[in-house]
Amino acid sequence: MARSSRTVALTAAAVVLVAAGCAPQDDDPTPAASGSSSAPCAKETLKTRTPGKLTIATDEPAYEPWFKDNKPENGEGFEAAVAYAVAEKLGYDRADVTWTRVKFDAAIAPGPKDFDFDVNQFSITQERQRAVDFSPPYYLVRQTVIALKSSRIAGKTTLADLRNAKLGAQVGTTSYRAITDVIKPTTKPQVYNSNDDAKKALQNGQLDGLVVDLPTAFYITGAELTDATIVGQVPQGVDPEAFGLLLDKGSPLTSCVSAAVAGLGDAGTLKQLEQKWLTQVAGAAELR
Repeated sequence: MARSSRTVALTAAAVVLVAAGCAPQDDDPTPAASGSSSAPCAKETLKTRTPGKLTIATDEPAYEPWFKDNKPENGEGFEAAVAYAVAEKLGYDRADVTWTRVKFDAAIAPGPKDFDFDVNQFSITQERQRAVDFSPPYYLVRQTVIALKSSRIAGKTTLADLRNAKLGAQVGTTSYRAITDVIKPTTKPQVYNSNDDAKKALQNGQLDGLVVDLPTAFYITGAELTDATIVGQVPQGVDPEAFGLLLDKGSPLTSCVSAAVAGLGDAGTLKQLEQKWLTQVAGAAELR
């Protein structure tokens, strides 16, 4: 599940900061091909931990749908696929990529890193940016409706199907904003102090559905409430939480990794990977 406070204000600040602070400094946002030795982002000029190799970190274990079978090296799962796409953009073949395992809290702590970049559902926040660098977002977190399998909204496919539903979310979150601003049900949404309180209300039949971010939805339905299911993703609203690749503070790779992520976004590659691994494989279809 995503690991940050999800207040609207913090999220908005994070996205603004990443746009301003992590954008590449070159006029051309796309890294040059590795064959050009004079290019600043050519493979042979990149100051990686091991020359000619790219060391990528993630947590242990690595969960689905971000990774598959706890094997990031297989390239399956959304974040594994993103990591290899970035590596390729930088000129690295799969054989040039080495994976290492680093705990989440250790990765975001100040101090030198044992990796070139880390991919692990890191939400970009002001506080974290004091200790580490981030790439531009490779994923804008989607809000998601979950329900008990016995709920009257289970299996629904459109926002119109949810108009008369009794929905709930944690107070002060983008999840609550998704209900009021995007779904717009006719029944006033219920507000809870925590997701734990909201989950209890869902279990007790006090709600038709609960709105949480997609990573949390995967965790709740996969590990906590086995009788719950993902109804669907809510269309993107304002101020989404953003995931970025994490690098050491002041890393010489930050501008080139950022340019690679931006290039993948411009080319539509990130959206394609999201559709494949989160929508199709993981079964979190978008509510229309």
